[in-house]
Amino acid sequence: MSEPRSWLFVPADSERKIAKALDSVADAIIFDLEDSVAPANKARARQLLKGLLPRSGGPQWWVRINPLGSEYHKDDLDLIGLADVHGIVLPKAESGADVIQLAHRTGNIPIHAIVTETPASLFGLLSYRDPKSTLAAMSWGAEDLSAAIGASSKYDADGQLSFTYKMARSLCLAGATAAGVQPVDGVFADFRDAAGLEAEAAAAAREGFTGKLAIHPDQVATINAAFTPSRADLAQAEAIVAAFDAEPDAGVLAVNGRMVDRPHLIQARRVLDRAAR
Repeated sequence: MSEPRSWLFVPADSERKIAKALDSVADAIIFDLEDSVAPANKARARQLLKGLLPRSGGPQWWVRINPLGSEYHKDDLDLIGLADVHGIVLPKAESGADVIQLAHRTGNIPIHAIVTETPASLFGLLSYRDPKSTLAAMSWGAEDLSAAIGASSKYDADGQLSFTYKMARSLCLAGATAAGVQPVDGVFADFRDAAGLEAEAAAAAREGFTGKLAIHPDQVATINAAFTPSRADLAQAEAIVAAFDAEPDAGVLAVNGRMVDRPHLIQARRVLDRAAR
């Protein structure tokens, strides 16, 4: 299964918003049963998802269930047997043990864990490194973490993320890479700020994230573009791989006027692999 560039959240209790999401160019749609659905509407949301017509092709379908231990969690798992559901998004995960616990109930279905939404979760980012896990992706979130900590804002005086949330983001990236799963950047909340989204997504791609969460269909095209290697990126990656193929025993080579070594080769292969997927 390919790694989605764009992961679009949609409230599972809104037929109108579901229809817009299905008509978008998102690589993956996350039907949300958690934060965007009020308790009184959760049963209706599950029924709406059960009533979606089978389809062929198109975006991957994921379901964000309610957290482990919540009163809605068990009922949410009834949806997992639906043929069109590619995977589960697990919110408020605190360690790899939460993924294993969920996998025992759901079998081999892939799991995307949101891993920085509680204070305790920040201390368990290496625990997701389990070769037997069904974990497929890890993303981070600041809103729930900010509320749990009791912060009045997650931004500093300059409008940038405060240190705690930058740390959570970096830990998610490192933890996902250590676990060998997709690192997915968090949401950009102001869906009207196209320039801000473009800058944040481009920065995330440079840092090593390979996808990003979206909260509005208008964000999807920008995210897809940010995480699609450009022609220049592909040409450089191809040149680096070709140079090392020609001289496999070399440690350092000059490619297009630039000295490159083995870490550059690893990165070049990742670029080509991502483009192929």
